[in-house]
Formats: sequence, C-alpha cells, structure tokens
Amino acid sequence: MYLVAALFFFGIGYFAFASFTYSEGSRSGWLLKFSNRGYLFKTWEGELNRGGDAQQDGSLLNNTWSFSVLEREKEVIEQLNKYEGKRIRLSYKEKMRHFPWQGETNYFVYQVEVIE
Repeated sequence: MYLVAALFFFGIGYFAFASFTYSEGSRSGWLLKFSNRGYLFKTWEGELNRGGDAQQDGSLLNNTWSFSVLEREKEVIEQLNKYEGKRIRLSYKEKMRHFPWQGETNYFVYQVEVIE
C-alpha cells in the first residue's frame, strides 16, 4: 500500500517537474524541415537554420535548432507545413523534460510569424 502511494506521488511530482517551463523566448531563421515522425508515438519535429557563423579557417559553422510542436497546436502545424524554406520567427517554451508522446526535444513551439 505504501509503495503504491509512493509511486503515485512520485509520478505526480515528476509530471509537475517535467511540465515546468524552464525558459521562454523566440528564435528566427529559415525553416529547413518539418515532419511528423516516430515509431510508436508520432510527433511533429522541425529544424530551423539560424544562419551560419564564419570561422577563422574559412569554414562555416552550422547553426541549426531542433524543436517540437505539440499535437494540440493544430494552427502552428498548418503554418509550419506552409512555411518550409521561408524565414520565420518561432516562439517557444523550453520544458525541463519531455515525454515520448510530446516530442523529441525540450523546445515546444506555440507561435509562428513570417519575416520578410
């Protein structure tokens, strides 16, 4: 009985900890890809190219940022499917942890704005 109660409270505590918003902000760049992927849980994942930085040796440092979109964010999913290859600004919340059914990253996008 105590073990069940301890597991129950641990589960609630972990869920509260994982749902805590660690940071919030926006990033802009060119949308490289956006897809619905996964084996067991299909999640929406994308990559944003924030631009490269030139190094002293002449090479270019790749600056991509991976993000996830929650399934309930239907409007954001529709917008991102239209904006591939365009310069956009994404507003996001970084969570402490993510669950497998939410996405592959801790960064969850909730708003999209086209920059032109």
